[in-house]
Amino acid sequence: MTLDFATAQLLEQLAEAGGTPLHEGSVAQARASSADLAAMLGPAPPMARVDEHGLAMPDGTVPIRVLVPLERPAGVIVYYHGGGWVSGSIGESDTVARKLAERTSCTLVLAGYRLAPEHPYPVAVDDSYAALEWVGEHANELARPGAPLFVAGDGAGGNLAAVMALRARDRGGPPIAAQILICPVTDADLARPSYGDPANQLLLTRDAVAWFWDQYVPDAARRREADASPLRAAELAGLPPAVVLTAGHDVLRDEGEDYAERLCAAGVQVDFMRHEGQAHGFFTLLMLPGSERGFQQVVKAVRAVIAERAREAARALP
Repeated sequence: MTLDFATAQLLEQLAEAGGTPLHEGSVAQARASSADLAAMLGPAPPMARVDEHGLAMPDGTVPIRVLVPLERPAGVIVYYHGGGWVSGSIGESDTVARKLAERTSCTLVLAGYRLAPEHPYPVAVDDSYAALEWVGEHANELARPGAPLFVAGDGAGGNLAAVMALRARDRGGPPIAAQILICPVTDADLARPSYGDPANQLLLTRDAVAWFWDQYVPDAARRREADASPLRAAELAGLPPAVVLTAGHDVLRDEGEDYAERLCAAGVQVDFMRHEGQAHGFFTLLMLPGSERGFQQVVKAVRAVIAERAREAARALP
C-alpha cells in the first residue's frame, strides 16, 4: 500500500525545510530535530494534576512526570519515549501522553531515562526499570486500588517497554497487565527486508537506525543481549498480553512483527495491527489521521483490560 496522503505531505514539508540526514549529523542536531517535531503537535489536554519527581540513581537523577486526568484513574500507564535512545524527552512526549491519559482515564507516568552516547546501554534499561519499580511502590497513590499497570512506548521506548515486561517477569514484578509496543525496536539485526525497501526510508532510515545503535550500544556483541534486543530473549512465555502496532512503511516493521509472532508462539495474547500507509512515528504525530487510528487500537485495548479487571473484582465479591 502506498504512503497515505497526509504523511506524504508532512514529509514533503520537512524535506523542503532542509537539514542534514540524521546519520550524517551530530547528536545535538538529532536532539534539535526531535524537539522541532514535538513542537508541531499543538496544545495538550489539561490534567487534573501534574506531579514532577526526580528518581535518584547511583550516579544521576531520572525525571518522572505523573499526569493524572481525573479524580480516580482506572489504571496506570508507564510510558517510555522514543528517539533512538539518543533524543527525545518526557517534555517532548507530554502532549501525546496527556492525550493518552485523557482517552484511557489512566494516570500516565512519563518515565525519563538518561540518553546515549553520554549514558550508553544498559543505563536506559536500568533507569527505566527503576522508574517502573517506583510506580509499583506508589500504585495505590496513582490510581484506584487494584488498578491495572501497563507499560508502553514508541520506537526505542517500545524497546524499553518490551524489556520492562521481561524484567518484571524475571524479577518478580511489578505485575504488568499489558505491554503496549508501538513501532518497537526489538532486534539489532538490520538485514530484514523492511530495512532494505527504498519505500521505507522516510523519517527513519536504515542508516539512522545503525547510527542509533552505534550511539546506544557501541559494543556490537552486547546488542545480542535480551535487554538490548528482546526478540533474542531465550523465552517469551509468561509475559503479559501485548498490543503491537507496526507501520507499513517503517524500517522497523519486520522486527516488530517478528516479535508479535514469537509472543503468539509462546502463548502470549497479542493484539496486533499493521497500520498500512503509515511511516515510523505515525502514532506520536498527532496531526496525522493515522495517529488517531493508532490511538483507537491502544485505547480500546487498555479499556478492555480495565473492564476485565472490574469483572474479576465483581466476581470476587461475596
